[in-house]
This record gives sequence, structure tokens and C-alpha cells, in this order.
Amino acid sequence: MTTVLLRTVRRVGTSGAPSDVLVVDGRVAAIGPAGTIDVPSGSEVTTEVVEADGAWLGPGLRDHHVHFDQWALMRQRIDVQDCASAEETADRLAEAARTALPDRVLVGHGYRDGLWPAPARRELLDRAAPGLPVVVVAADLHAVWCNTRALAHFAAALGRALPAGEDGVLREQDAFDVTGALSRVPDELLDAAVEEAVEAAARRGVTGVVDLEMVFGLDRWARRIAAGTDGIRVASGVYPGELDGVVARGLRTGDVVPGTRGLLTMGPFKVITDGSLGTRTAATSDGGGLLTWTPEDLVPVLRRAVAAGLVPAVHAIGDRAVTLALNAFETVGTRGTIEHAQLLQPDDVPRFARLGVVASVQPEHAMDDRDIADHHWAGRTDRAFPFAALERAGARMQLGSDAPVAPLDPWVALAAAVGRDRDGRDPWHPEQRMSALAAWRGSTDGRVGVAVGDVADLVLVPSDPLTATSAALRTMPVLATAVAGRWTHRAV
Repeated sequence: MTTVLLRTVRRVGTSGAPSDVLVVDGRVAAIGPAGTIDVPSGSEVTTEVVEADGAWLGPGLRDHHVHFDQWALMRQRIDVQDCASAEETADRLAEAARTALPDRVLVGHGYRDGLWPAPARRELLDRAAPGLPVVVVAADLHAVWCNTRALAHFAAALGRALPAGEDGVLREQDAFDVTGALSRVPDELLDAAVEEAVEAAARRGVTGVVDLEMVFGLDRWARRIAAGTDGIRVASGVYPGELDGVVARGLRTGDVVPGTRGLLTMGPFKVITDGSLGTRTAATSDGGGLLTWTPEDLVPVLRRAVAAGLVPAVHAIGDRAVTLALNAFETVGTRGTIEHAQLLQPDDVPRFARLGVVASVQPEHAMDDRDIADHHWAGRTDRAFPFAALERAGARMQLGSDAPVAPLDPWVALAAAVGRDRDGRDPWHPEQRMSALAAWRGSTDGRVGVAVGDVADLVLVPSDPLTATSAALRTMPVLATAVAGRWTHRAV
């Protein structure tokens, strides 16, 4: 038997009186006032005693929406997020091209062109690296900007022509196909990048993720866990293109994959019904944007997935897309999540709670896109990212990052949710701040504190996250992280 005794911790959600917490074989076995729990005795018992000195103990953190392979690979790509124009972006790629290997695709990540003074042009990237295929992935993943060589390279890889114009930009499914092709690297390289990313996530208190990578990842994760990449729990989702295979295997949302020590489960069924704010393809009630699934097509595919035991996760960003997604949930008679829910009609806010649909939101997107929203959703941003309205209506919210769109760091999401501020700027629509309690619940598995009988997925931090300022949350040090009582990160 393996035990851990945490001495003198303060538990999130309590008055902060110091406690001892005993973990036995991966579960919380006992909690008592500080100094009252003795080290278990017996020849077969090994106990690690950790003196926490009053640090705060809470449930491990979860990111409810990530694209993990792309997050892992993005960490190795050229960061262009701070480039304020197409020309500046091309200049940064030109600089990188000077040392790039001649047989590689040069990949940048994070461009945001919603407020650029002039649009992207293919010839800028052609000049930046005349001998290389160059592709720049948009921060929101819904567009890629390519040079001529890259368009030819990916057309050959995908076996079809790519409909890019003079700007060299591909949007929505064409962009997803290109980013999917970029992710097809040798297993050993991808797995090494993922292992590094898992370790980085654990250092930020992450104990679990919902992985919505666009290529079904269950078998890849099983391979990685078997090889020792076991620092987080993963629920791996599936998209319509691979639904038949999942149904044939009898996989249902929540099923534990054998041989993964309970770390890997089947995730939700993901459908993308519109585009994004940054790419200007979110389907809005004024007729803007793009619907990628009509109601006539969405309802049958949701019915099929639900009948097979899969919980739907429907991407809907614009208010028109959200209305249609809620209509589909109501017609099918199922629960699930709406991913993003960035712009809502007032009448749709109470429908989340009434239908039992979870708003799976990414608060840092509000900070990244506040200026783009003010420009492209002018006059409507009082109902953009409406966290407080959803909370008042009784809706359940889950927090995530959509990494690599935002960093895979729950503390960043928490800060954006409760503060709606960043970089010293005034809060953006502070009336829509989420309460600290709702944000914390949305960043765990729904729990606030640690109780006897809980699986010991834990995070230890120096101050109470329920009373911390947004600035303190954004930079919160993580002293330790544990999955089922096993340390995945330890700084104490």
C-alpha cells in the first residue's frame, strides 16, 4: 500500500483552517485538523509525508477543450501572434527561412488578421521564402495562409486542388485539412512533443483534458500511456468523419480504455456548425458568417451519435449558430455541450439550463478577441462571452483553452473569466464577469474542494484561488500536481 500524508494544508472551499489529508492508493482516505492524522503503520505500508506549510489544496484542474497534438506541435512552430500586419508576419517568416532545412515546410502559428490594415497576400509569403513551402496557421485554427509552394505541396498531399485565391488563404474545412496534414509527422516525433506538452500541463496543475483533436486520437493516446506518458487523464473525442468507426467499435462517451490505468476514456462527439470570429465566419443573426451544418443535417447525425451512446459537443460561436445548436439539442432530446458560445441572443441564455446543455467556454478568447469583437460585432458585444448572464440563468459552464488558440493553462482561463482584463487594460464588459466559484467549478470536474473518498487528482498552490485577483490567478505558482495520488509535478 502506498500512502501520502499532506500535513498542514488549507482546503479550497473551506474557512482555511489547517488540515491533514491522507491519500491511500490514489484516493483521499482521511481528513482531519492539522496534527491529528498519524502516519499509517505496518510493514507493507510506505508513507510519504509532505509538509505543505499552509498551502491551499484543491481538486486537480481540467481543460475541457484542447487540440492536444496541435498544441504540442505549435510549441515548436514560429510564433507570429504579435505581428500587426501581413508584411510584419512575412518578415518574421523570412527571417526563419534563412536557417530552415530545405526539405521542410516552414510553419508559423497565431496570425490574427481581423484588424490588419491590409489583407494577406500570397506573394508576400512567396517572397519571404522563395524555395520553401510556407504556411501560417491562424490563431483560431479556422484559416491557413499559404504561399504558392505550400498550396501545391498540400494539394498533392490531400489529392485535390485547394481553392485559394490571390491571398493564399484557405478557410474552414480546407484549413482543417491542411492543419491535419501538418500533424501527420512520424509517431516518435509527435509523441515526444506530446510528452513535453503533458509535462508542461502538469506544471500548471492540469490533471485532465478533453482532447478534441480533429483526427481521432484514442489509439494514439493508448500508445503514449503504455509508453509512459501518463501525467494527465484524457477524454478523446471524435468528429463526424470517423463516427462510423467509433460506433462499430461500440465506444461510448465515458468508456475507460482497457490497459490505460483509467487515464483514457472515450470523449464526446464533436460537430463544428459554424466558423470563428477571427476568420469572420461565425454564423450570426444578421446573416454574416458561414453555417457548415444545416439543421436538416445536424439533427440526424446527433441522433445517430446519441443512439450509439456518444454525448454531443457542438461548436457554435455566432448567435445564429448557437440558436440552431440549441434547437437541435431540444429536437433530439439530449444533453451535451455547446463549445464556445461566444455570441448569444438574450432569449437563448436561459435555454442552456432548461435543456441541460453545458456552455463550454474559453474565457481567454474574450481577451484575445476583444478588439476584433468591438469592430466586427459592433453594438453587440454586451452579449458576447456572456458569462455572468449564463451564470445567473443557472447554466453550467466548463472552462477550457481551445489550445493552441489560447495557452493550455487553466489559471489563464480563470483570470480571464473572473477579471475580463489583461495587460493593464480596463476590464472588457466587466458586467459579464464570472464568479470565482463558478469559474473554479468550471475548471475542475465540478468540485470545489477535496473530500474523503475523492480520487486524489489534486493541485497545491500558495494562495486561495477563490479570493485571488485576476492578476494573481494569471501567474499562480503551482507547488504540486497529483493524478490518483501520484505526483506529476512537485516543487515542494
